Amino acid sequence: MIRRLHHSAYRCRDSEETRRFYEDFLGLRLAGSLQISETKTGRNTSVLHTFYELDDGSYIAFFEDPETPFDFKPQRDYDLHIALEVDPAVLQPMLDKGRAAGIETRGISDHHFIRSIYFRDPNGYVLELAAKMPNHGQSMDPARNEARAILDRWQAGKGAMR
Repeated sequence: MIRRLHHSAYRCRDSEETRRFYEDFLGLRLAGSLQISETKTGRNTSVLHTFYELDDGSYIAFFEDPETPFDFKPQRDYDLHIALEVDPAVLQPMLDKGRAAGIETRGISDHHFIRSIYFRDPNGYVLELAAKMPNHGQSMDPARNEARAILDRWQAGKGAMR
């Protein structure tokens, strides 16, 4: 049975630049670094894998692989974003901190079950800090929110959208 997320991994341009954002700016501890010189199939490589720890014991991880091309580009929220949960009191100070640091920053957005702020990390990924609102549990309860019915209507209407 799946227990929880251990880590989610992404490519990065530069491990130190990424560390400055995730550890120095966001405050996530650099918990581990693995230098990989050989793949499990015996191929020589040169990759650094880093892990940043969240309070729940899960991690956001990055691979720096200078040998393999990767299309780093600013991602749209709907294409790819990383959302991390914070206490509501964290939003405004982090919003101010991002703006003061010259980091692309926006928010506070009210999504009716969470309030969020957004940053652009050095790799082009959108990073969201999300604070649960009091109705979060009800909003994320499929017995109350009609999640399956909404998905089914979406699927049925996709032909009309094309």
